[in-house]
Amino acid sequence: MTARVVVVGSLNVDRTFRVDRLPAAGHTIHARSSSTSPGGKGANQAVAAALLGADVALVGAVGRDGGGDDLLASVAAAGVDVTGVVRADAPTGEAVVLVDADAENLIVVNGGANLCLDAAAVTSAVRAARFVVTGFEVPDDAVVAAAARARELGARFVLNPSPMRPLPGGLLGPGVLLVVNEHESAMLAGDTEGCDVLVTLGARGALLHEAASGRTVELVAPRVDAVDTTGCGDAFMGALVAGLAADLDPADAAARAVDAGAYVATRPGAQGSYPTSEELTRWRRGRQ
Repeated sequence: MTARVVVVGSLNVDRTFRVDRLPAAGHTIHARSSSTSPGGKGANQAVAAALLGADVALVGAVGRDGGGDDLLASVAAAGVDVTGVVRADAPTGEAVVLVDADAENLIVVNGGANLCLDAAAVTSAVRAARFVVTGFEVPDDAVVAAAARARELGARFVLNPSPMRPLPGGLLGPGVLLVVNEHESAMLAGDTEGCDVLVTLGARGALLHEAASGRTVELVAPRVDAVDTTGCGDAFMGALVAGLAADLDPADAAARAVDAGAYVATRPGAQGSYPTSEELTRWRRGRQ
């Protein structure tokens, strides 16, 4: 597999329920509607980048089931190379997503086949890349293998450690781009080992700090009427790496990513709400 951007990450079937309010412990509530759609942080990020014009490949794992078939078909239809996605003897991963009237969400993930992705599969699949992107919905050895392969290829390693857990050794260092939210940033307590750090701030935008130059750039998000924030962070990641792969300055790539996240918040769902390059450009111009 060769691609300018390689995403090592998860593929899930998202089962979304729209509710008036998120439930408290012990409560049963009624949903206003429900839907099933493709998701998973890895798949979402790969699709977002591909729709924005990047040459993207995805490395991951799905089950030998209908959910896996549907995910591979939908991700491939967006222009992503899925030859690095293996079929595992486990059910395809799934997520239950609750979205309330204020567009806030609550997500529960069953990793399923994603937890079968191993270092050998990553190492054999990633043959060439300029950017290797990964996150924490796959096992540690797959994440570590992605970082090692990036170093071997001279590719830039982009880490989005979400959902946060203790970081394995060998992931951080100069040249690595670490993308975290405020909570994850606080958990790291500034121990970023010379990485460039991009902190996402939700509706407020993002903050980029470049280690070598010492430059810090505040990126303000446009004000929007949010409908659903599911998948906004993944759209941000996809837009970010698509911009970097197109040789944009990191601050410009991050600014475009902030706008992509805002765009997605105005539409329901994850992958189905992601813009093409033309759609995002037109939307950004319309807000100037």
